[in-house]
Amino acid sequence: MVPWVPAKAKVQLRLGVQRLRTLQEKKSAQAKAARRDIAFLLEKGKLETARIKVENIIHEDIYVELLELLELYCELLISRFGLLDQNTREPDAGVSEGVCAIIHAAPRTELKELQVLRDMLMHKYGREFAIAVMENRDGCVSERVTRKLAVFTPGPSLVDAYLAEIAKGYGVDWSPPEYPNHDTDDAGGDGGVKAAIVDGKEVPESPKPVDSVTISAEARSAGVRTPKLPELPPTEEEDIPREKEKVVKEPPKPVKEEDDFETLAKRFEALKKR
Repeated sequence: MVPWVPAKAKVQLRLGVQRLRTLQEKKSAQAKAARRDIAFLLEKGKLETARIKVENIIHEDIYVELLELLELYCELLISRFGLLDQNTREPDAGVSEGVCAIIHAAPRTELKELQVLRDMLMHKYGREFAIAVMENRDGCVSERVTRKLAVFTPGPSLVDAYLAEIAKGYGVDWSPPEYPNHDTDDAGGDGGVKAAIVDGKEVPESPKPVDSVTISAEARSAGVRTPKLPELPPTEEEDIPREKEKVVKEPPKPVKEEDDFETLAKRFEALKKR
């Protein structure tokens, strides 16, 4: 491991900036030639070969963006070299992002100058700090850098977008295919809206309202404590049968009329008691 020497570290930073710029120009020239080849493939109708080459161009573009970031960090460390040269076991907050980015991303580049600078920074701040940065503990490395280092396969939409721009730039008559939109599929999928046929036309049915009892029960089953929800007002369809319902009242019982004989008998009994 190369020991930390301030004068040598500053020279390595300046050399790193120059080499990063040179490599970016080289990659840009190679990408331009590759785009010309892809336009020729599109013109000949060799779409699959063009797609494979475009994936390589996408990765190269991301790599060039990584080089631009590292160049920016090197220039930052040069301008704040006084903070970098402090005798501390951890970098100052003003240069910490640049130090972590170089230690973490330098092995993924092809620049010897950055490798030497990385060894010097690891020697200065110690083994534990270097391991933490390489493992990106607590997210110490900037997300902009980690995104550029991520390995992934470009999606069809991104590949088609690159192909469309290349075709447009070189005057090739080609347009990307249209992919079916699965979001509008109403064939009974989850979350889809069912359609009813009325007069030979499909009319989407409005979803039934969910009452507060159902919502509260689902929330309790999921372990969520929710306040009691108010009941939803009835819909017009629910009001119609209620209006048609008639309250059936029992007819009043007829008062039993007493005949004249019973009336006279009661009056006679009352007179006898007197």
